Amino acid sequence: MVEMLETSAILHRATPQSFVVLDEIGRGTATFDGLSIAWAVVEYLHDVVRCRGLFATHYHELTALCGKLPHLAAWTVRVREFEGEVVFLHEVVPGAADRSYGIYVARLAGLPGPVIARARQVLRRLERGEARSAVAELAEDLPLFASMSVAESVRREPSPVERRLAEIDPDRLSPREALELLYELKALLARGSLEEMEACGHMRDARAGAGEER
Repeated sequence: MVEMLETSAILHRATPQSFVVLDEIGRGTATFDGLSIAWAVVEYLHDVVRCRGLFATHYHELTALCGKLPHLAAWTVRVREFEGEVVFLHEVVPGAADRSYGIYVARLAGLPGPVIARARQVLRRLERGEARSAVAELAEDLPLFASMSVAESVRREPSPVERRLAEIDPDRLSPREALELLYELKALLARGSLEEMEACGHMRDARAGAGEER
């Protein structure tokens, strides 16, 4: 409700001289309701208020408006995938994201391995079939975690450092190769720590934002 009240105030008070910043409009309701509200808000700001603004959203469908509204442009943050890992480049470029990285961010945030694995399974099935039938099929899987052992419940995916170590035969390394490998592992470890710090920072920001809304 707070989000809708704030959006209402913006739409009623904004003028062509305003600079409007909106973040994830429609996130607090059902997917189609949220998308519909976000879509209508973008059109209203563009056609009626006619102001400048920034509109951050995870609704990929909104990018279709760029071909309809002449003063609307899509921008995205560059991402690079390398050896099964995702690297956020912190660079804003024209265009739209080709897919979502929510599950990867959830893994960075430390969600248990079984939860991440199940989320990927659910995502594949939702993307493969019609949403309602896929949800009905997924519900038949319950209770999913009932038979999981304690060891399985705490199992996590190996880190990039662990995966690299698993590939190594130490008996075949020369002293120089061993030193180079040490630097490589140190770089991988530093990158993983940086991504965890960034993920924690995003989580703190999200919690702070939620606290302000309350």
